[in-house]
Amino acid sequence: MKAVILAGGLGSRLSEETHLKPKPMVEIGGRPIIWHIMKIYSACGIHDFIICAGYKGYLFKEYFANYAMHQSDVTFDLREKLIEFHNNPSEPWRVTIVDTGVETMTGGRLKRVQPFIGNERFCLTYGDGLTDLPLQTLIDFHQRENRWVTMTTVKPPGRFGSVRLEGNRIARFEEKPEGDGGWINGGFFVMEPTVFDYLSGDNTILEGGPLEDLAHMGQLSAYKHHGFWQPMDTLRDKAKLQDLWESGRPPWKLWQDQ
Repeated sequence: MKAVILAGGLGSRLSEETHLKPKPMVEIGGRPIIWHIMKIYSACGIHDFIICAGYKGYLFKEYFANYAMHQSDVTFDLREKLIEFHNNPSEPWRVTIVDTGVETMTGGRLKRVQPFIGNERFCLTYGDGLTDLPLQTLIDFHQRENRWVTMTTVKPPGRFGSVRLEGNRIARFEEKPEGDGGWINGGFFVMEPTVFDYLSGDNTILEGGPLEDLAHMGQLSAYKHHGFWQPMDTLRDKAKLQDLWESGRPPWKLWQDQ
C-alpha cells in the first residue's frame, strides 16, 4: 500500500522558515516534519511513499539522495576517494518524488501522481501534520465502511471549518464557529482509485468540489480520532511540536528507535 504526501505548497503562514525550504522540510527535533510523518506510516507497515513536490521540490530530492549522509557519522577518505558510513540507520522506504507544479491545487497534485499509484487503494495526507492515529485501525475502518474515501476527523480548539456527520458518513462541509467543538478534516485519508474520476486539472481543490461531491453521494466516511493531532501552520505550532519532542514523549512517536 502506498502513502501519498501533499508537499508542494508555499506554506506562507510559516514564511520565517519556508522562504528557504518547503514547509514539510521544516525541522522538528533536527529532522524534517515529513520524516516524522513517514515514520508514522512506516510504523504500521507502509513503506512506499509518493511525495507531491512543488515549491523548492529539489530539496526533497537532495535530502533523500543524501539520506545516509544526514543520518550517519561519516569518514571521507580523500586520498582514496571513498566515503564510509558509520552507524547507518536504514529505512525500508521506497520514495518517489514527483514535481506536481508550484501553483497546482491539492486535487490537481493528487491527479498528477495517478500513474504512480495505479488501480489500488492508497493513503493520503498533508506534509505538515502529526498524530498518534492508529493507521491500521483507520485502514480497517475504511474497509468495513466500504466507501470510496475515508477522512480522519478531529476536534481541535477553534478556527477551522467543520464537517456535519450522519453516523460515520460525512453529509456536508460547513464553516465552524469559534470553539463549537465541531469535527474537522484531520488530513489522514484512505482512498479508493475511484477518486481520480472526480479530479480534473491542476486547479482542482480536493477539499472543495471532489470531497463535497463524494459526501453528497454518500461515499465519504469519517473516522473520528479522539487522540493527538497537531498541524504545523505557524511558528507557534512549530514551537509546540518541538517542545513535545524535547520532552522525550512526543505522542506521535509510534516507532521504536533503531
